[in-house]
Amino acid sequence: MIVTRRTPLSRLLHALRWAAFILIAFILNLPILATIITSFKTAGDINTSPPVWLFAPTLGNYEEVLFTGNTDLVSYIINSILIAAGGTLLAMVLTFPAAYAMVRYEVGKTWLLPLITNVRALPLIIYAIPIYLMFQFVGLLDTIPGLALIACIINIPVALVLFVGFIQEIPEEMDSAAKIDGAGKWGILWHVILPLARPIIFAVLVLSFVYSWNEFLFGLILTTKNAVPVTVGATFFVTSYGVKWGATAAAMTLGIVPPMILGLFAYPYIGKSMLAGALKG
Repeated sequence: MIVTRRTPLSRLLHALRWAAFILIAFILNLPILATIITSFKTAGDINTSPPVWLFAPTLGNYEEVLFTGNTDLVSYIINSILIAAGGTLLAMVLTFPAAYAMVRYEVGKTWLLPLITNVRALPLIIYAIPIYLMFQFVGLLDTIPGLALIACIINIPVALVLFVGFIQEIPEEMDSAAKIDGAGKWGILWHVILPLARPIIFAVLVLSFVYSWNEFLFGLILTTKNAVPVTVGATFFVTSYGVKWGATAAAMTLGIVPPMILGLFAYPYIGKSMLAGALKG
């Protein structure tokens, strides 16, 4: 076993690389860090100019948004979880078989895929009025299923494009081998394509969940009380008497916890699945 010793120059370069990485990460996450720090400040510390970096932290803002305030932030977070999870799962269930049909059987690949992609490129505000009228007609205003459908529609183009791109990389010979063993179309999709697609499934899951979680426009337009998401609920601390910056920052900080947990949970599985796929290939 040969052990190579690092020279002082190599150690210096290694330290500089890590310093540059930490500095860039700090700059990119500065808005999030500023929000988290603000959530632990009192109103006096927040309004101090110039801003103070050394202060006595307080949990008063979190107590206000969770227990003593006029808003129900916990319900807003639960609503967002249900909306994002429902929209994500529904979009994946619809787009995965559709992607397989487009790639293997050329169903709508020349016109449906570009159409869905181009429709998603349009500003969502264009659909606000017709969707509001349709939801009003069928009774989906201010409901979690209604917003989950909106999240599904928003996620379908991205999920479809990612699934199509991944399935195109799977050799058709694997389908032929499965047919020889007696598998039908659904059997191939379930037992052959689905296990190989675990990396892209986790990637689409995280990406679609984050997209659904961050949706603000339709949450603002289509809800009033029962299905308010956290992105809209965090704005309730902006009143006609002023902005409760501490409470708003606390609500925003709590609002980023669920997608962050999902990302941290899914990341190892994405890495393991990619490695397994590479070894199998």
